[in-house]
Amino acid sequence: MRISYNWLKQFIKIDLPSEDTATLLTDLGLEVEVVEKYQSVKGGLVGVVVGEVKTCEKHPDADRLKVTTVDLGDGTIVQIVCGAPNVEAGQKVPVATIGTKLYDKDGNEFEIKKGKIRGQESHGMICAEDELGIGTSHDGIMVLDAKLKPGTTLAEVLKIENDEIFEIGLTPNRADAMSHYGVARDLRAGLLQKSKNIELITPSVSAFKVEKRTLKIDVDVKDSKLCPRYCGVTISGITVKASPDWLQNRLKSLGLTPKNNIVDVTNYILHDLGQPLHAFDASKIHGKVIVKTVEAGTKFVTLDDVERTLHEDDLMICDANGPMCMAGVFGGKNSGVSENTSTIFLESAYFNPVTIRKTAKRHTLSTDASFRFERGVDPSITEYALKRAAMLIQQVAGGEITSDVIDVYPKKIEDFSVFLNFDKTAKLIGQELPKETIKKILASLDIKVNSVSDAGLGLIIPSYRVDVQREVDVIEEILRVYGYNNISFSKKLNATVANSPRTEDYKVQNIVANQLNSQGFHEMMANSLTTPEYAKLSAQLKEENNVMMLNPLSNDLSAMRQSLLFSGLEAISYNINRRNADLRLFEFGKTYHKLLSGYNEKKHLTLFVSGNQKDESWTNPDKKSDFFLFKGYVNAILSRLGYEKTQEKPMTSDVFAEGICICVGNDILVELGTVTKSILKSFDIKQEVLFADFNWDLILKLLSNKIKFQDIPKYPEVRRDLALLIDDAVSYQTLYNIARQTEKSLLKNINLFDVYQGKNLPEGKKSYALSFILQDNSKTLTDAQIDKIMGKLQSNFESEAGAVLR
Repeated sequence: MRISYNWLKQFIKIDLPSEDTATLLTDLGLEVEVVEKYQSVKGGLVGVVVGEVKTCEKHPDADRLKVTTVDLGDGTIVQIVCGAPNVEAGQKVPVATIGTKLYDKDGNEFEIKKGKIRGQESHGMICAEDELGIGTSHDGIMVLDAKLKPGTTLAEVLKIENDEIFEIGLTPNRADAMSHYGVARDLRAGLLQKSKNIELITPSVSAFKVEKRTLKIDVDVKDSKLCPRYCGVTISGITVKASPDWLQNRLKSLGLTPKNNIVDVTNYILHDLGQPLHAFDASKIHGKVIVKTVEAGTKFVTLDDVERTLHEDDLMICDANGPMCMAGVFGGKNSGVSENTSTIFLESAYFNPVTIRKTAKRHTLSTDASFRFERGVDPSITEYALKRAAMLIQQVAGGEITSDVIDVYPKKIEDFSVFLNFDKTAKLIGQELPKETIKKILASLDIKVNSVSDAGLGLIIPSYRVDVQREVDVIEEILRVYGYNNISFSKKLNATVANSPRTEDYKVQNIVANQLNSQGFHEMMANSLTTPEYAKLSAQLKEENNVMMLNPLSNDLSAMRQSLLFSGLEAISYNINRRNADLRLFEFGKTYHKLLSGYNEKKHLTLFVSGNQKDESWTNPDKKSDFFLFKGYVNAILSRLGYEKTQEKPMTSDVFAEGICICVGNDILVELGTVTKSILKSFDIKQEVLFADFNWDLILKLLSNKIKFQDIPKYPEVRRDLALLIDDAVSYQTLYNIARQTEKSLLKNINLFDVYQGKNLPEGKKSYALSFILQDNSKTLTDAQIDKIMGKLQSNFESEAGAVLR
């Protein structure tokens, strides 16, 4: 949210430097992210002065140029070559002196330098409106008032405004601070705490009066729950035109583009007081104004010329012919103010925040008005804002008030009652504040003390503070105004030691995360909200199992994720598109499912590997990450957690082009493999991606807390190798299982250290080179024992796998 310092000073007269004000606002919870300079004309016209043309002669070598002499008011007269057809002697003109920096229509800077034009020296430039950035005319130079004194700065003549803009990172709960008046109100409270009693100025509307009662438009609110308060008034005889400079400058400073004087006033009041308004062309209203919902499927064309299909719960401002405006969200094309409008019906209302939010999200519309309405505006200023806007419209567009103010307010929105306990306040703040200080802070926040007792205070909270409805909310308000930095800290440090099991989730997560970090992995955290369309990418996921949001932020964030795969692929695609293609990522997260038995959550650990194994270097040739490297990462995690007796099983899944699952008994601990190209194509990923999905809930359930110790072996281990020629269909896992069944006690380790396929081998064959580690913990193995074991291994490989010794 952008706040103009000059605008702010209309409500509170302060002379603090902007840096001090920004610090105070941040301490109050209105975090100022940046303070930037603003000038109503870029560059501030520094170096541009009023000059008087003394002489004007035709250029001797150019028909369209003139050589002038100009008095700049400093006692010297300079020569300037000018190409404007309307330059004449005796004129007062704007002159950009040597060194002045101006900006073209695209915002590009150019500097005025001394030069020669067709042989004649030129010491400056006599400017047109567009060259100065104050208009679009380039028909000739800008001729100024003849009474002006040469040497006067043009910034002074044109009243160029210099301002400072606070960019405030406003939290969603602070609806009361979504205006300059609201920020000024908080600023006054902060200054009072610093013993600076400064008045908060509220513009008067006492001059508001009805000149004629010639155009009354009745209002019929069909549902007071959806529209608790609705005000309106008619103004006749207006002239729609461009707004005056002061109003345009106010809007431009906030980054808004001025439209016309009527629309600009409504935008001004929105940012001034926080109350959205809407102006209807009264001549286009048929009968009375009706605030109601309409039938589902009704078509309505909004101001952006888009035809929208209305929902049965959308609150609309209608007349006898149908909808004119989406209440609190967006105006209609056929009822808005145009250059031909001479009479308006001005609306100021308080709409139900939930209704506005649902309509805005349903139609993917986010406007300044809906932003405020859906968070809750102040219902007590509805009429006041209407009168203030009406008076401003008369000031900038003329016209007369031609009806009494219509105020439909059947049931007043009451203030909140809260009891504040002194003991609880001291406990939550961590320090006992003087009772008078508490009362002073509450008074500065417009919170009234209704009753006083030894235990605490009975308070009345103004209705516009929708975020302060509980005792803890009041304590938070007291603390932020008192100042978090003013709370003293105890020098005593208290600590407790809890006896917690080693297998607690967060501890096991830290063990695994530290291991993965050491292997070059980066932890990621993706949004649990995703698009329901992802369920269509895999037959294992069912659309009916999607957990849908009742009030989604957008269609792409309307479902809880059923798999962590797709959010991981989003991250991989994002990185690859930014030239970061060598990736190792992991995530701890949950999946969500809607089942017939109810809702179900499951926790997972997922791993993603894609790209090269090592960073690019002249010493490291490119080598892609492969399945076996990835499987090593997975097995290392299981080994670190003590899962030694696992089995690998083939797996059929449309997620994996090829993959396996690792089990303990019949329980699947992890599924891993290469993601199918069809899924990768949906994310525009052209390189291979390896994915592993750990059932984290099961891993924690089966995790043993027992630690086994054994002596370091005293007797040496022996290695023997076999090179086997086998069929392509025979897997390493088959050979591994045969070896384990052949020798269960002395065979400690098996490793596949070489694979060869190709030249000099029969078709359909491959060569595996295996190493075997043998060891007896009680004695040294003899050659006879070793040869006997290796003979059994060779024999079983030949009989069970069809292997041939090479």
